Amino acid sequence: MSQSSVLPAAGNDAVQPKMPRQIPFIIANEGCERFSFYGMRNILTMFLMTSLLLSIPEELRKGEAKDIFHTFVIGVYFFPLLGGWLADRVFGKYNTILWLSLVYCAGHACLAIFEHNKNGFYTGLFLIALGSGGIKPLVASFIGDQFDQTNRSLAQKVFDGFYWIINFGSFFASLLMPIFLKQFGASVAFGIPGILMFIATFVFWLGRKQYVRVEPVSNDPHAFLVVIRHAILSQGPSGTQSRPGLWLSLIGFILAILGFFFIPQIGIVSAMCSALVLVMGFGGVGAWIQLDRVRGQHPDEAIDGVRNVLRLLVLFALITPFWSLFDQKASTWVLQGEQMTKPEWFQSSMMQALNPLLVMILIPFNNFVLYPLLSRAGIKVTALRRMGAGIAFTGLAWIVVGGLQLAIDGGDPVTIVWQIIPYALMTFGEVLVSATGLEFAYSQAPLSMKGVITSFWYLSVTVGNLWVLLANSSVKGAAVTTYIESLGLSVTAFQMFFFAGFCLFAAFLFAMYARNYRMLDNYRKA
Repeated sequence: MSQSSVLPAAGNDAVQPKMPRQIPFIIANEGCERFSFYGMRNILTMFLMTSLLLSIPEELRKGEAKDIFHTFVIGVYFFPLLGGWLADRVFGKYNTILWLSLVYCAGHACLAIFEHNKNGFYTGLFLIALGSGGIKPLVASFIGDQFDQTNRSLAQKVFDGFYWIINFGSFFASLLMPIFLKQFGASVAFGIPGILMFIATFVFWLGRKQYVRVEPVSNDPHAFLVVIRHAILSQGPSGTQSRPGLWLSLIGFILAILGFFFIPQIGIVSAMCSALVLVMGFGGVGAWIQLDRVRGQHPDEAIDGVRNVLRLLVLFALITPFWSLFDQKASTWVLQGEQMTKPEWFQSSMMQALNPLLVMILIPFNNFVLYPLLSRAGIKVTALRRMGAGIAFTGLAWIVVGGLQLAIDGGDPVTIVWQIIPYALMTFGEVLVSATGLEFAYSQAPLSMKGVITSFWYLSVTVGNLWVLLANSSVKGAAVTTYIESLGLSVTAFQMFFFAGFCLFAAFLFAMYARNYRMLDNYRKA
């Protein structure tokens, strides 16, 4: 595969691998971009509740704010599919990141300008979802492109540093933006993240002459989707008409179409995401069944690459419950914090600063203390083991937060300090899942699919937030609400324990599946 800049010389790198000089530009870009994103994201729920949605009856406002927030997050993690495709097939990662970053800046400008205009504000959210989501898989995979087989041993450290800088930006954004929102209003609170996004774009542009750029592959006759399509449509041996994979794919397509009849109950975004999940799920199984039929039509390397990607997507699917719990810290947990006792100056959304602060502590602690101790104890800390444990810790965090909700519902005054416990548990789970998953997704992706497979990793976040929207829709009916009340629980507490069980069950399935997963090494050669 051609490169548009000179690769690092091998020479002594095999003995003492060297860090690529261009990495600081990407890391600095990410720190500023994450400040901009989390700066607006972490005040979004409170802004909706206290300003933009005031025309909605108070008893409905909380549910509407949660729906808007998670719809926005769904968009952020859906558009990586578009960004990954554009980068891998048309423009390349560098150009796609640069141009979508400018769209991102325009979105921030809309939020600052249209703080009292719903249409203008929602346009800003859409542009941020498009820009942020479009570049999200590319920055991580662009980092991977800067490494080869001679220095890949440094890649995991850089991915950990990458995740550390994400949380460095998130920490200050989470701490400061609620204060700016309260003291100076929405224009300033949403405008500052916009300035940081412009700085992020400028810093990324400064490194343009030093980056390794992997050329996009256009019109690849053996691309992932081409092989999938041919496998689903292929006939049986000797031209027989047996096509179980095609029938499964058609069933998924029909179910996806039928799902749109439930739009009044679940909303258009939930219906569209559900349709995507059904088509991908049934189509993936259908292609798997018939994949060997297209050997000869496509090279073995392409067939095996598709099969490896499909195996990987099963792991990604099992991670979606983690994301459904994790992203609710900016909605459900913030709203719970509003019911807890706290100093007058303190806002519940400021508790989110605890998450990135703990991440910055836990990443070096895990790498320099925990993992070496476990290794000396004879416990091999693989990527999959870390991710499975992280899903389980997140489930435990929600058992704790559910217990706090029971105390609140019982009329007991509960200080917001108690939220430190679930934040610590979930942040530990996040480090094990998300920081590990960035490098894992890159290493497992075929060389021609780095952007797209990282997009699938982020798509798991979209599906996780889809579970939240579906769960919120399911408890709006009178029959379900009556049943929950008969259990002696509030709807909020019931959902917390439901999500905890959902996550723990997913952790068990993840551990079972991961036992037989075959690890790959798909870094480019020097």
